[in-house]
Amino acid sequence: MLEARKLVAGYGDLIALQGLDVVVEEGARVALIGPNGAGKSTFLRLAAGLLDAAEGEITVGGWPAGSLEARALTSYLPDTPALYDDLSLNEHLEYVARLHGVEEWEDRAANLLERMGLSHRSDDCPGGFSRGMRQKASIALAFVRPFGVLLADEPFDGLDPRSRDALSTLVDEATAAGSAVVMATHHLEIVQQSSRCLAIEDGILVYDGPAASDEVARLVSP
Repeated sequence: MLEARKLVAGYGDLIALQGLDVVVEEGARVALIGPNGAGKSTFLRLAAGLLDAAEGEITVGGWPAGSLEARALTSYLPDTPALYDDLSLNEHLEYVARLHGVEEWEDRAANLLERMGLSHRSDDCPGGFSRGMRQKASIALAFVRPFGVLLADEPFDGLDPRSRDALSTLVDEATAAGSAVVMATHHLEIVQQSSRCLAIEDGILVYDGPAASDEVARLVSP
C-alpha cells in the first residue's frame, strides 16, 4: 500500500532522509519512532505528497505520492491541526467528506464527534478551541473520509485518556478494514499496540521489526 525506494530528502544542506527503503502492506499498524529531527515528519510529508524527494521514489497504492490517485487514498493527520477559523466543525466535516465523494456524511460525522467528545461543539468554529479540542477535531476530519493509508504525526499528543482510547479504536477499525496506518509517536504504550515498528535516526532506518521488543523499548526511552 505504501512503498519507498532509495528515498532521499533534505532541506538545503541538511539531509533529512538517506536512502530509505520501506514497504507497508494493507492492514498494517506501524509505529514510526526516533528522536526529534530524525526524519519522521519528513517521511510522512513525503508520503502525503506535501514534499518532493531529492532522490528515489515513494508510492501509495502504486501511484506516485502527491498524484491525484495517491491523494485519494491517503488521509494525513498533521502534528499541528490545520483548521479554518470561519467554518464550524460540522462544516469542516461536510467539506472534507464531500471533497472525497462521501455524500451521506452526517451519520459518520456525528459518530466521530460523539466518540471524540465534541458533539456539543459541532456548530462552533475552532477559533476558540483548546489545543486538545483542535487535535480531536483534526482526528475526526482524518476519519470522516475513506482512505487506504492513514499517515499520522504524533496524533495522541494533547488528548485526554478517553480520546486516546477512542483514537486507538478508530485505528484498530481502520486496519481491520484493510487500511494501513503509519503513526509517528514517542509513547511506548502506543508503539506496543502496533504490529510493526520503524525507527529512524539521523535520516537512516535503524530498526524495522516487531513493535514488542526490548530494542524498541530502548529506542523509545528518553
